[in-house]
Amino acid sequence: MSEFILVFCTSPDEQTANAIAAQLIEAKLAACVSLLPGITSVYHWQGKIARDTEVQMLIKSKSELFEQLCQRIRSIHPYDTPEIIATDIVKGDNRYLTWINDTVIES
Repeated sequence: MSEFILVFCTSPDEQTANAIAAQLIEAKLAACVSLLPGITSVYHWQGKIARDTEVQMLIKSKSELFEQLCQRIRSIHPYDTPEIIATDIVKGDNRYLTWINDTVIES
């Protein structure tokens, strides 16, 4: 397992994404949250196929903070089941990874 993670999370709009990003940054659970507006998600929900325009958040953090980060997102996210998926950052520029490390809280 890598020390650093990239967490994917969608939100229904930019206002919600900005609010989630701000809370994660202020709590030092993430070093950076990039917002990608205008994505289209197609998925099964409650027995139907749904299609929605959403904002994709790319959240850069540390593996040891995932559970806290996940709990914080769940506490403020409007979806019943928000997308919260983490993938390991296998490689990265050492200066950027050091910046992530120095920016987030120590668990």
